[in-house]
Amino acid sequence: MDAESLREASSTATSSSVGLIQGWGNGEEKIKIRKIDNATARQVTFSKRRRGLFKKAQELSILCDAEVGLIIFSSTGKLFQFSSTSMNEIVEKYGLQFKSIQKVDQPSLDLQLDRNDSAKLSKQADELSQQLRKMRGEDIDKLTLEELQKIESTLGTGLSRVLEKKDQKILDQISELQLRGMKLMEENSRLRKRMSELHVNWPRAVKSAANNDSDNAENAVIEDGQSSECVSNISQLGGSQDLNDSADTSLKLGLPSSKWK
Repeated sequence: MDAESLREASSTATSSSVGLIQGWGNGEEKIKIRKIDNATARQVTFSKRRRGLFKKAQELSILCDAEVGLIIFSSTGKLFQFSSTSMNEIVEKYGLQFKSIQKVDQPSLDLQLDRNDSAKLSKQADELSQQLRKMRGEDIDKLTLEELQKIESTLGTGLSRVLEKKDQKILDQISELQLRGMKLMEENSRLRKRMSELHVNWPRAVKSAANNDSDNAENAVIEDGQSSECVSNISQLGGSQDLNDSADTSLKLGLPSSKWK
């Protein structure tokens, strides 16, 4: 690129910038910002604007004690950067802040989804409520003939299912009652059989008890007879002893009287 071309591109870029600024200041129609077609002029404008941007960033960091980091890639892919401190630290801090922002925004997204679900469920509930009222015969004045026929068909199908279910319930109850009746009959038969057995065995039990009482009475009489006989024998033995004692006494008393004679 020769010196003449650079001067021409610089003059073109300067004229464009001055015209844009003058247009803003005078309230005239703003110049539309668009891509510069001339590659040389575009490169010159990029260099000037980049230096100005970096200068403003540096002033901002100094005046406001702010951490500023700028990353610029030219149209050719060349990297230009400016950082008030360390670019790596600024990028790392940006990454942490970006993750924090995402975490903060996530509950908002979940809340929005919950609200959407709630609105959807509320709408479904309203539709079902309206359908239920129509099934009850409410709010049907504005329905068309086709809608009324549809409700009639739905009610007919539902009524058939209800009647079928009711008949099934009745049959189930009848079967259950029959089963309970059979169990009661079996229990009654068992009790009758038990009563018959007791009726047959009752006289035998009474007779056996009577025989036991008779045997006990005889044993008691025999024991009483033996006791009386023992008492009689003891009495007899006692009487004989008394007679012997009396005879001995008389004999002893009779000896002196015969001596005196």
